[in-house]
Amino acid sequence: MTNLFGEFFGTMVLIIFGGGVVANVLLKDSKGNGGGWIVITAGWAFAVSLGVFAAQATGAPQADLNPAVTFAKLLAGGVYATDQALFTMAAEMAGAFVGAVIVWLAYLPHWEITDDPGLKLAVFSTGPAVRNTMANFLCEVIATAMLMLGIWVIFSKATGSIPPGVGPYLVGILIWALGLSLGGPTGYALNPARDLGPRIAHAVLPIAGKGSSDWGYAWIPVVAPMVGGGIAYVIAKASGII
Repeated sequence: MTNLFGEFFGTMVLIIFGGGVVANVLLKDSKGNGGGWIVITAGWAFAVSLGVFAAQATGAPQADLNPAVTFAKLLAGGVYATDQALFTMAAEMAGAFVGAVIVWLAYLPHWEITDDPGLKLAVFSTGPAVRNTMANFLCEVIATAMLMLGIWVIFSKATGSIPPGVGPYLVGILIWALGLSLGGPTGYALNPARDLGPRIAHAVLPIAGKGSSDWGYAWIPVVAPMVGGGIAYVIAKASGII
């Protein structure tokens, strides 16, 4: 279980930078206000790379930062026992919650002056551009399957040995590509911890004028990525990627 603190710490770093870039772009009178989708997707790409480095530096060599990734690796075997995978997912969830609290503190003066409660929620969790349960679920399944397949392809023996320290940058590029290509419909959660941990933080923090935490949608960015991770495993196994 030596990986638990690393997964907690790396996921916390992921959310500090990822939630932070959304806050910078969306909250009123922030220096980055209005920066747009390209800034957000780039920020999340950097957040993932930095989160992976942080996790590895603090004892988590796998640096999943994502229960869907942990689940897919559990299915593939050779990395996790079931109990270790469950504890790892819990550590990721806790790290995401703490990271969201830190983002709230960093932007403390901006919550009250931002009128739109939807923008405040978007700092913490994802939401659909067009609310359609089946379509939103399908988009998250597809995007997460491509995330996991992309990870397996990057680290596949067939692609050659990756020099130490390069892998997190390549995964960051993958996250950037997913945001640019498949992020528009749902905000590309890809990660149950990334969405649920901060959504819980939104619900419990004393955020001025925060409005609803949108629990009616919350199950989609939790369940769909897990389904996507499972589908990625089936495809990767059938095609010889793993």
